[in-house]
Amino acid sequence: MTSDTLAAVLWDMDGTLIDSEPLWIEVELAMLRRYGLEMSAETHERMIGSGLWEAAEHFRELGVPLSADEIVAEWVESVERGIAETEPQWRPGARELLASLLAAGIPCALVTMSTRSLADAVVAMLPQGTFQAIIAGDEVEHEKPHPDPYLRGAAALGIPTSACLAFEDSPTGLTSAHASGAVAIGVPNMVSLDEAPSHALLPTLAGLDAEMVAAHFARLREQNHTLSDKNVAEEAVL
Repeated sequence: MTSDTLAAVLWDMDGTLIDSEPLWIEVELAMLRRYGLEMSAETHERMIGSGLWEAAEHFRELGVPLSADEIVAEWVESVERGIAETEPQWRPGARELLASLLAAGIPCALVTMSTRSLADAVVAMLPQGTFQAIIAGDEVEHEKPHPDPYLRGAAALGIPTSACLAFEDSPTGLTSAHASGAVAIGVPNMVSLDEAPSHALLPTLAGLDAEMVAAHFARLREQNHTLSDKNVAEEAVL
């Protein structure tokens, strides 16, 4: 296997695999309203893709009189109930691409800042073997945007992050994936990714298959190597 050969794909969940962000927003708004608080545009953008406990601490700063654990527990219970009552809206092309990767023998890991119970509930709706590993927000030492979640995802598969491609829909998640050394591809959903660190942005996963993703990975790795070689050469001249 060469350095430009795709060995695994790491997936974010909320907003990338499933369109669960509306459920999260609904429970967050309900909590704020209960205490006479409002969600500003800044808070809304900050919440997307952030770790649950980091988001909970922000709610405490806004004036929610609960502990971070109590806030997270209420959010997760409400979102789990919402997913159980109505099957989640899968992001366009996500399930089809997962099926293609499974057929091609390319392993996948789910790297989410949602809790393990919520991740398990979503993965259970997919064919067995779709994901070979799950890294959840209540199992990591550092939440996104720290690279730790993606480093753990690759390690769980026994593959270096440099041989992995990661799909993300938030600036926080892209920052985490990019910093881990994976090829980080953003698929915008609710917020712009133009300013986030990434190797590429795609408008949708629809129409992609394992062969196309592997080709994207090889092209982006080659571009990255070329830029690295150019930078080394320029430094040598200086």
